[in-house]
Amino acid sequence: MVTHHTPGGIRPPFARYSHGVEIAPGARLMLCSGQLGIAADDAIPDSAADQTRLCFENIRAILASGGMVLADIVRINAFVSDRAYLKDYMTARDEFTADPPPASTLMVVSGFARPEFKVEVEVIAARVD
Repeated sequence: MVTHHTPGGIRPPFARYSHGVEIAPGARLMLCSGQLGIAADDAIPDSAADQTRLCFENIRAILASGGMVLADIVRINAFVSDRAYLKDYMTARDEFTADPPPASTLMVVSGFARPEFKVEVEVIAARVD
């Protein structure tokens, strides 16, 4: 279904991600909107790690609604509002990613729609049935 590419001759990834992920023809794709660390009851955890976990739990639910699982994620785009949150984000993200890991980009941004948000995560998943 997917082939992970981390070729020799270029610098290895800085963290746990693949440089590229090739999706086989005929795969179903799901593109998930960015998820913020907010629960169904509007609770927002204070820590970046807990917000990250909530983002991935929300993504898990979205994927399940399409018959997919977290292991189907082929691409992550993540955003944190401060460099201080990078380590907590990456540690929590790694609890939810398969091996080999998906392609991934992590950006530091100036903020989100509400100041209490520290993390936003969007993914692309692919599955061959």
